[in-house]
Amino acid sequence: MAYIDYYKILGLNRSASADDIKKAYRKLARKLHPDLNPNDKDAQRRFQELNEANEVLSDPEKRAKYDRYGENWEHGEEYEKAQQQYRQQQQAWGDQQTGSRTFYTEGDFSEDDFSDFFRSMFGGGFSQRAQSHTSRKYKGGDYQAELHLTLKQAMLTHQQTLSIDGKNIRITIPAGVGDGQKIKLSGYGQPGVNGGPNGDLYITFLINEDAQFKRLGDDLYAQLNISLYTAVLGGDVTVTTLDGQQLKMKVKPGTQPGSKARLKGKGFPVYKKEGQTGDLYVTLNVQIPENLTQREKDLFTELSNIRK
Repeated sequence: MAYIDYYKILGLNRSASADDIKKAYRKLARKLHPDLNPNDKDAQRRFQELNEANEVLSDPEKRAKYDRYGENWEHGEEYEKAQQQYRQQQQAWGDQQTGSRTFYTEGDFSEDDFSDFFRSMFGGGFSQRAQSHTSRKYKGGDYQAELHLTLKQAMLTHQQTLSIDGKNIRITIPAGVGDGQKIKLSGYGQPGVNGGPNGDLYITFLINEDAQFKRLGDDLYAQLNISLYTAVLGGDVTVTTLDGQQLKMKVKPGTQPGSKARLKGKGFPVYKKEGQTGDLYVTLNVQIPENLTQREKDLFTELSNIRK
């Protein structure tokens, strides 16, 4: 696989901050998302590379390894172990030759020195050891993906198809997923090295804001306009729930503007808890009549005098 410059993919330099990385990723993810480019294979490829770059650079530990080892960052620790073994062997060899201790700093070591030393000391044995090292099994890298859902989609258990690494993966999304919630699909990441296990796929759900309903936990909040006469005299009103149900609700006489009514069990489903649902809270906004006729004005004046 050709070397991929993760910084270049995000359009950043190596001094970019964590916030710069986050902003660049979100901007490009919206542009290259497969849902917006269903038949564009190049966009899908770039989206996968973008997720790979974000997964590494958004993790401080992985980013530090990448900055140090480049494309071989995943095997940096193995390289360091071999480097340490080399120093120990070189020190022991020096002690045998001179009877004195020798100390080596990071700058004393190079890949050529490392290779030449072991070849000279162990001959063909070095090749066998190197071959053994390169045949070690490694787990494949993980993929990171974002899936945008409407609030209505998030409240229903449903299936969606994702395009990952050129393959279509059909997943079932449980009702009640939250904004920013992440799930893991084991084995759907990059292929392993030398027969190692595949990496994993992490999907982050992003729930779009709804124009009529607001979600807080498992409860939903909405507003409903009622007439002044209904607020004063009471009556029945119709409330439309998020899933489209039309429910009748009684308004008590003398209801004040801003009063809240609770519809039990008509909120958001609780994630992975079958049959459990939050509540729907409806704020009642009283509409004051406009453009009154003279007759209406007289009646309100009469009512005002009675109240006095």
